Amino acid sequence: MAVPAHLTERPAETVRVGLVDMRRGGTALGGSYLHEGAGMVTGWHSHNLHQIEYAMAGVVEVETASAHYLLPPQQAAWIPAGLEHQATLNPGARTIAVLFDPGIIPRSDARARILAVPPLIREMMIYAVRWPIARPGGDPVSNGFFRTLGHLVAEALEHEAPLSLPTSSDPVVAAAIAYTQAHLDAVSVGEVGRAVGVSERTLRRQFQTTLGMSWREYLLQARLLRAMALLANPAMSVLEVSTTVGFENPSAFARAFAQHCGEKPSAYRRRTGGAAAQSEPDLPSPRRPGTRTS
Repeated sequence: MAVPAHLTERPAETVRVGLVDMRRGGTALGGSYLHEGAGMVTGWHSHNLHQIEYAMAGVVEVETASAHYLLPPQQAAWIPAGLEHQATLNPGARTIAVLFDPGIIPRSDARARILAVPPLIREMMIYAVRWPIARPGGDPVSNGFFRTLGHLVAEALEHEAPLSLPTSSDPVVAAAIAYTQAHLDAVSVGEVGRAVGVSERTLRRQFQTTLGMSWREYLLQARLLRAMALLANPAMSVLEVSTTVGFENPSAFARAFAQHCGEKPSAYRRRTGGAAAQSEPDLPSPRRPGTRTS
């Protein structure tokens, strides 16, 4: 998910980066990668390390072959080793990725997920910035630290947040998803059907068969996930967000958002918006390769 900037210069649709050696030949059991500032699209890639990425500010989107995940502020994305994925870090995003040798966190599945990060894991991820992943090797202190953090992350993986949308390899459903996503402010199933060249009935049936949800359910979830991303931008009012994602009035938006996310849009904004991002502690300075930690 965190890939050096020189690998991200071409359009995301055409970039197949392949396997990325985040350790650059090193042998450390764990380490960190910090991204802050400019927006970036990583291209499709994988690495032989497990990864958990914490969003301190801004919004990150993660795509895999089976799902499209939203990573809002104060949540973390889990990317298991070997999983091909692509990430979009929107302008202003500030994230910390911690990468682990697979031996630290044995996992039987190869699925990404979004986690609500407990305060202890959040503070340890921030502390981990002092140990970049691209360093020659570890030492007893850093190895013990990443083993402990790995155990905590393994426990947190049982508490997944519902912040993803299904994707499909079916060309009709994939085209319908793309059209729906591009017209969230005002779209109907009939309009989508005409755009992809099938009847409304056929589109409804293919959505249900392929994704296990109706087109209407997909639309609602897509609107709410887009709203979560937009609410992280303090420049937009809650009213503007609700209109942008296609709700007829703010009351309907607030009810749907609270039902899906467990809190009102204004409360979510206070918890994850600009004020929350500014309250993050200063990051420790990374240690230079070869420096001792004790």
